[in-house]
Amino acid sequence: MKLVRYGEAGQEKPGMIDASGALRDLTGHVGDINGTALGDDVLDRLRAIDPDTLPEVAGNPRLGACVGNIGKFLCIGLNYSDHAAEAGMAEPDHPILFFKANSAIVGPNDNVSLPRNSTNTDWEVELGVVIGTAAKYVDEADALNHVAGYCIVNDVSERQFQTQLSGQWTKGKSCDTFGPTGPWLVTRDDIADPQNLDMSLDVNGTRMQTGNTGTMIFTVAQIISHLSQLMTLHPGDVISTGTPPGVGMGMKPTPVYLKEGDVMELSIDGLGQQRQLVVRDA
Repeated sequence: MKLVRYGEAGQEKPGMIDASGALRDLTGHVGDINGTALGDDVLDRLRAIDPDTLPEVAGNPRLGACVGNIGKFLCIGLNYSDHAAEAGMAEPDHPILFFKANSAIVGPNDNVSLPRNSTNTDWEVELGVVIGTAAKYVDEADALNHVAGYCIVNDVSERQFQTQLSGQWTKGKSCDTFGPTGPWLVTRDDIADPQNLDMSLDVNGTRMQTGNTGTMIFTVAQIISHLSQLMTLHPGDVISTGTPPGVGMGMKPTPVYLKEGDVMELSIDGLGQQRQLVVRDA
């Protein structure tokens, strides 16, 4: 099942993508695609609806982030073995955790805005994991049962802010528009194996990132179990699980960064596509 949120920013409505790719309105069946709608009981109820009985949404409305009112936006750094090699860094012993500010979250096709004084803004295609039921002290074997579904995240990163401004990575990860999320939340029953998904990112039609979630250092289940030992994961929390090689920072001999007018296109098997135009803050 593919769940979406559509409409103007701040006024999104819940929807479902039917088998033909048409957008159907879920208003009246659920208030929003957020933490209160992501438990197995609600998802089972939505799954039982015949999409043909839902109003079809005309036109091509804007898609918002596929989860509303995200509680925590947790991100895992340096989680692909081939990306660690590209960066010349040792693989971590435990998942590297940082947070992305919720104010960074935008729709999958909204513009990405270069902040003032930005010189090194980079791209990162990532598998997003959406929590459906609360997870605290869960075992790895049970971890995926707490997942509502999966989505694409572009973990846009300003590398100079991230590495040169004293403090944590969060400074370079949390600028406005640096968290495109969606287009859909694909429920976990439609993703047979989250550790076997091809993923890619193009800039201006040139392939930059090619990877597969099978090269993750820490699997989705391991990440959820680990984080749940540290904090309760609540319904509607999103975990962005790291990026494969091909980021601009790793380009040889000279890093390549985003500039105004660039277009990013992202894809993950079964999870759809994103497309963002890069603009610059006034």
